[in-house]
Amino acid sequence: MTNLILVTGGTGRLGRALVPRLLSAGHAVRVLSRKPPSDEQTCRGDLRTGEGLEEAVDGVGVIVHCATGKGRTDIDSTRSLIQAAMRGGRPHLMYVSIVGVDRVDVPYHRAKLACEQLVERSGLPWTIQRTTQFHELIVWMCARQRWLPMIVMPSGVSFQPVDAGEVAARLAALAGAPPAGRVPDMGGPEVRSAADLARAYARSRSSRRPVVSVPMPGAGIRGFREGAHLAPEHADGRITFDEFLAA
Repeated sequence: MTNLILVTGGTGRLGRALVPRLLSAGHAVRVLSRKPPSDEQTCRGDLRTGEGLEEAVDGVGVIVHCATGKGRTDIDSTRSLIQAAMRGGRPHLMYVSIVGVDRVDVPYHRAKLACEQLVERSGLPWTIQRTTQFHELIVWMCARQRWLPMIVMPSGVSFQPVDAGEVAARLAALAGAPPAGRVPDMGGPEVRSAADLARAYARSRSSRRPVVSVPMPGAGIRGFREGAHLAPEHADGRITFDEFLAA
């Protein structure tokens, strides 16, 4: 048995993929949840209020912070976790972030960058892993338009979607290693235009809805058009978007 590892966001998409990998590697795992515990691995705690965090971090050697939120909530939650960790024995704090948070000017990315900075300045031993977007984000972008006669995607924008399970495998390896600071980015195996990904989604659903590329204004979209959210030199993922859809 190795370090006791606390996973925040353990019931989310990434957390659900990470926890079994940590257990398979021989780690003891504790999952933070706002809901009452459903098993021996789960402990109750609230990142927003700080309730239960002292107990959650007690005795842990590593924290993998997978939980995410919007804007101020994300920042405040990360700060609360750091404060509890500082009082609880200075564990290795791992933070999961997004490629391009320092170059894409949208609120979600700005909050992620602020969280990174909190981690870096915390005084805790730390590791930050940035990844490109998960496959599920592309599906969500398309599925939320299901009532429209077409699928609208931003023109001039490409994505490099990565599989959450493969990211979880990377995180599990990092959790068993010493703190490494900012580690190399992780991206999916392909960079494809937003429209091309949407067409693949439509084909997988046997949909004949056309895909329309539309120019989108604003400073935020500029970073996406420039590819600041991509990591083609770190195309470490192996599962393509088409393979994800087929599965």
